[in-house]
Amino acid sequence: MGRAWIFLVLGLLGTPSAWAVEVHDVRLWRAPDHTRIVFDLTGPAQHSLVLLANPNRIVLDVKNTKLRADLARLKLANTPVVSVHSGVREGDDLRVVMEVNAAVDPRSFSLRATPQTGDRLVVDLYDKQVLTAEVKKTVKPSSKRDLIIAIDAGHGGDDPGAIGPGRVQEKDVVMGIARELNALLRADPGFQPTMVRTGDYYISLKGRRDLARKRQADLFVSIHADAFDRKEANGASVYALSTTGATSTAALYLAERENAADLVGGVSLSDKDDVLAGVLADLSMTSTLDTSLKMGDKVLRNMGGIAHLHKTKVEQAGFAVLKSPDIPSILVETGFISNQQESRLLATSAYQKKMAAAIHRGIREWFKAHPPQGTLLAWQKQQGAPSRPQQGVASRVTSGGQQYIIASGDTLSGIADRFSVPLSDLKSQNRIDGSKIVVGQKLTIPKSS
Repeated sequence: MGRAWIFLVLGLLGTPSAWAVEVHDVRLWRAPDHTRIVFDLTGPAQHSLVLLANPNRIVLDVKNTKLRADLARLKLANTPVVSVHSGVREGDDLRVVMEVNAAVDPRSFSLRATPQTGDRLVVDLYDKQVLTAEVKKTVKPSSKRDLIIAIDAGHGGDDPGAIGPGRVQEKDVVMGIARELNALLRADPGFQPTMVRTGDYYISLKGRRDLARKRQADLFVSIHADAFDRKEANGASVYALSTTGATSTAALYLAERENAADLVGGVSLSDKDDVLAGVLADLSMTSTLDTSLKMGDKVLRNMGGIAHLHKTKVEQAGFAVLKSPDIPSILVETGFISNQQESRLLATSAYQKKMAAAIHRGIREWFKAHPPQGTLLAWQKQQGAPSRPQQGVASRVTSGGQQYIIASGDTLSGIADRFSVPLSDLKSQNRIDGSKIVVGQKLTIPKSS
């Protein structure tokens, strides 16, 4: 009897009643073309995905897994997912049922744990695309088209990028700078900015390049905030692609860290572009890389006017996001988010505006001097007429400081905040007693201390 009891206890202990894996968190992001749902796991687990009709449902089965997360917290607004429910299947398997109200193409994959993240199960629900004719950009010598600037805010979604003191996340900082740069370029005649990432979602490195090429960009600017294990590391930098090797150990380290973003975001780094592979070997002999380096130098010099520079020249490394063979591309590291002082600065709206303004000045200076054929800037240069200062945009620098043209909606306090100068100094510099200003009025922005 005693032996039978022992066997009974061992039999109970040997059954899979204790789940091997738990889902400890579930997160959702909406991108322009798909919805991503990420299940954070305590370990690897097998799964299967089935699409059912009438009603339309996505059924996810995960082997020997228990749900500990709260599915009710998922924000389903503006997604094709109407509801998410869970249950237990065959004793120990987790079943998650997602009801959808639109046609989707579901895909799923597992991600093994990395130094930054644990094991994850990712479900991507891609919208069914309506095919439209591709728009081709026609360039004529007599045309006056705008320059298209692709602004890429790094990371996003379940890839926060570097995390600084106070849990400041790189993806949030660079989105703030990207939006400020977008506003400055949009107000600048001759430029048409386009945001690669418009919200908090992830795009693969190749996907970012592809979007820039699809939108026929004249320049690709990827914005980041650096991180290093030495907290004292500081300063802004600009990088271009290298087809051979990195120009420094720091550049190599940074490229490896940024390229690893695809592992966090759920894309294999073995992904290759056959067309790109045939071009990369000759890239250094084309004008693309040369333009990237010279453009980067203009941006770097302007950044040096508001920030300490980590390196005083444009560095190079094998950044995957910069590998567009036909678009000049630069990666801007706006500072070290791992540095306590720079992290505090980068998190402020005022500093984000100053950084965006510096990047804008560098881009503008280069294209004013070297406008592509068929653009408004090229036509203006051919006419020999100096470009008219734009309202709301800082223009030339005088001995007293930058000149600024008042735009609709501007206030003195807002301009002072934008350029990080005391309001009293701004008023004193321009001999203003009250607060009245008019559209078109010229102001001199005093040099910030």
